[in-house]
Amino acid sequence: MPSAILDPLLQPFRLKHLTLRNRVVSTSHEPAFGEEGMPKDRYRAYHLEKARGGVGLTMIGGSAVVSPDSPPAFGNLLLYRDEIVPWLRRLTDDVHEAGAAVMCQVTHLGRRTGNFTGDWLPVVSASPLREPAHRAFPKAAEPWDLDRIVDDYASAAVRCREGGLDGIELEAYGHLLDSFLSPATNHRDDEWGGGLENRMAFPRRVIRAVREAIGPDFVVGIRMSLDEAQPGGLTFDEALTAARQYASDGIDFISTIHGSIERDASLAKAIPSIGTPLGPYLEFTGEIKRRLPIPVMHAARIADVATARHALREGLLDLVGMTRAQIADPHLVAKVQAGQEDRIRPCVGASYCLDAIYDSGDTKCVHNPSAGRELHLPHLVPRTTGHRRKAVVVGAGPAGLEAARVLGERGHDVVLFEASDQPGGQIRLAASNPRRGDLIQIVDWRLAECKHLGVGLRLGTYAEADDVLAEHPDLVIVATGGMPNRGFLTAGEGLVADTWDVMTGSLRRPRGEILVYDDHGGYPAMDAVEVLTASPDVRIEYVTPERALAPDVGSMNSPAYLRAFTAHEVTITLARRLRSVRRTGDGRLAATLYSEYTEAETERIVDHVVVEHGTLPTDELYVELLPGSSNFGEVDHRALLANEQQSVVRNEAGRYQLFRVGDAVASRNIHAAVHDALRLCLPV
Repeated sequence: MPSAILDPLLQPFRLKHLTLRNRVVSTSHEPAFGEEGMPKDRYRAYHLEKARGGVGLTMIGGSAVVSPDSPPAFGNLLLYRDEIVPWLRRLTDDVHEAGAAVMCQVTHLGRRTGNFTGDWLPVVSASPLREPAHRAFPKAAEPWDLDRIVDDYASAAVRCREGGLDGIELEAYGHLLDSFLSPATNHRDDEWGGGLENRMAFPRRVIRAVREAIGPDFVVGIRMSLDEAQPGGLTFDEALTAARQYASDGIDFISTIHGSIERDASLAKAIPSIGTPLGPYLEFTGEIKRRLPIPVMHAARIADVATARHALREGLLDLVGMTRAQIADPHLVAKVQAGQEDRIRPCVGASYCLDAIYDSGDTKCVHNPSAGRELHLPHLVPRTTGHRRKAVVVGAGPAGLEAARVLGERGHDVVLFEASDQPGGQIRLAASNPRRGDLIQIVDWRLAECKHLGVGLRLGTYAEADDVLAEHPDLVIVATGGMPNRGFLTAGEGLVADTWDVMTGSLRRPRGEILVYDDHGGYPAMDAVEVLTASPDVRIEYVTPERALAPDVGSMNSPAYLRAFTAHEVTITLARRLRSVRRTGDGRLAATLYSEYTEAETERIVDHVVVEHGTLPTDELYVELLPGSSNFGEVDHRALLANEQQSVVRNEAGRYQLFRVGDAVASRNIHAAVHDALRLCLPV
């Protein structure tokens, strides 16, 4: 472990008049934690945690908007309202007290929002070109639009200065400013379109207005694409020319982006997810740093400390963005400083943090349930001040491992039983898709933490009731997960395989025609299809009763699956429900599909049918232990949500409390499993 003196991550950096305590940044992103467009207590606590965790600079307001005709697309802060100033001031005061600097990203979303939200004002852009992701048809901004938007940028910058911020960052990729700069989105024939000088004129006008409004000492940066990497888009040379002009107009630093974000496929490249190389654009950023006279910041899948150190040591950037990494562990820097890198909760690149905004309303880390819940779920689990209890956890999937970890952190005596010799449960299945192998880090980190905390690990041990009771527990947590549900079929349950068969390899080297039926809508069937496409001599039809393909897989993750679907010509059939399967005379399978819209049945003759319909709880042990429990398995939801200890007594003779977590309760996802375990065990 390098000492703090030699570690480039921990070196201070001077940005204009501002001295940052280290080189690590949480770059601008919008977690959608605001309330009525204001960064209130939840928003403040989220960034304060990173400051307490040692970050040098945390950046708020991923695309905080300057104008009413830039309506929030994903929980954006509203910088055009004066009432935001005291909320900014409270946040910045707390972050400063914790030792970090804080800036805000400022933007007009342009066409990257919706027509049918906010005040229903027309969306504006350089040209009337639809943005595919948010589906808006914008109008071409008129001269009076540009005048008022320039004034709005300047006023928003002043509010940020009055709110105590250390600086701002203008957003110029996928939004209004770059819609003028990029030839892909600027088709104007007036003074704002045509050659590069005209195309960069409006962004330069905004920069000069902002600089004039807030004075020479306030830090102003810009986050922009230096190569849109698309036909007819902004090229590296043109972007570099614009960046130099921006610097002469008053820009103090640049945060580099490669690519564009208006389509799912390009977004997934610009913000790389699981299954992609670490730091894919570091060399690209290093070239920018060599050519520009201002400091360079960059964040794109810099998920671990080793990659961040490499980027700094090789002089590829000045400030390293570890944004998703600090959603997973906001104490990343503090652990580096303490020589505890091995205890950093890893970012696995699942991009649930981004997809969850659209799926469930706000950012969530796939395996850190405290992210965004800092007001009631701490990131650092405190030791109990009560008596030490004996706890037995059964099942070492994500829920069981999290329960054992948290109880161990609390200082209790914990034994963890797992029937398999390899922990991980369904995560291990998902990670058997080679592209998603990094998911296993969710398991590995918890296993290492359990060992560090002295949890008794009994792998390869099928726990029955007598085994549990022999430990004389005060508390039993059943985290036995579930098993695939094939019972939805009216006939032929024994003839079909399920996605677990695919992921474990039980369905070995299938050939011929395969029908994959997905009545889940999430990752399992998509993983199964992707894995099956690696088999030679297969033809796959994906069938779902949904009106869309895998609606629970978000835009950050769907492109990789769609690439596999397209490359292997997977047939997609929507709005069909699998009713039954029968064996044909020649030994093949006849699958009966039903349309709820036409009320007609059709048959597919195939060689294999693979189904995904979630799981049913493996609850036999739980049921067997119920009579001896004091609470008969009951969870007091009021106490659970208030972070209070469970105290329900339904059986005075009961010798232990008994609870279920994760898929042993119902078929859900990784985040639900670890969230269950954390909030149940934290007050114990």
